[in-house]
Amino acid sequence: MPGLSIAVVKDSELAWQRSYGVANVETKAPIVEDTVFECGSVSKTVFAYAVLKLCEKGVLSLDTPLTKYSTERPLSDPRLDLVTVRRVLCHTTGWPNWRSSDTPFGFAFTPGERWSYSGEGYWYLQSVVTRLLGRVDPDTCSTFEDGLRVCATDIGEYLKANVLSPFGMSSSGYLWNADYETRAAQGHDSNGQMRSPRRRASAIDTARYAAAGGLHTTAPDYAKFLIEVIDPKPADAYRLSGQMRDEMIRPQVKVDAASSWALGWQIFQGKSGDVISHGGDNPGFKAFVVGSVAHKAGWVILMNGDNAGPIIQMLVDEKCPLSQLFA
Repeated sequence: MPGLSIAVVKDSELAWQRSYGVANVETKAPIVEDTVFECGSVSKTVFAYAVLKLCEKGVLSLDTPLTKYSTERPLSDPRLDLVTVRRVLCHTTGWPNWRSSDTPFGFAFTPGERWSYSGEGYWYLQSVVTRLLGRVDPDTCSTFEDGLRVCATDIGEYLKANVLSPFGMSSSGYLWNADYETRAAQGHDSNGQMRSPRRRASAIDTARYAAAGGLHTTAPDYAKFLIEVIDPKPADAYRLSGQMRDEMIRPQVKVDAASSWALGWQIFQGKSGDVISHGGDNPGFKAFVVGSVAHKAGWVILMNGDNAGPIIQMLVDEKCPLSQLFA
């Protein structure tokens, strides 16, 4: 594992932050506090928060079919009319994680029937939000998995203006910029070698992946967002009400004997109470976040290599000192 950055929250404050290793095994540039990482699917929590605020404002509704908000139908299957915000955010759409030539976009089961993780669901919801509130550039497009055509949008700017900036996440964003050229970690494969080329997210990439996996962030920045979830400030134009925050972290569907999925978060039922959690996995990058509402505590770890599994497992082990945050 070339490098990592970790931030610990205690009593609703950033209590400890450290960085280790290198951002790039060739240049040996060190990981520092403001090193930017791809956080993969941990992006989903931020997008879910923004969508729930739209529900609170009445722009969307948790249980209204998304087809009511958009005339575009990515599938002719009538079950599309059963897809809602709630079913997207808790992964009960029945769609695959990502479409491919081997796994075409379609329903494996009726929406709401059971849990099955789906990045495609987040992409569809993102496209609906963009059609409602954003801009689409029909002249700047590209082709993605299984021939999907996606055009550039302003969803990255929307999420930055409505979540990242209000929460003080000044180093976080979706679009590649000149600052990231010197501050962003390079992803590495399982052999510790740099993955090439480094991903530089364009407006088209963001239009496809922002909601599901496109966030660039630092460990201290994401800790600010985690604090807003586990110990929210009073509701305002950007922050959720207490009622909607509670709905966000309420178990919606069982995953297995030890966990459920809420709206953007996985919920683990532990000996010391429930914790919210999410992992992220982009090629060359891994991320993991855990938080406890009851204990106002949690931690965030971002890593720039594919061999992160043992490190994450060590941190979630009940014998790890960090587990004492929730005791």
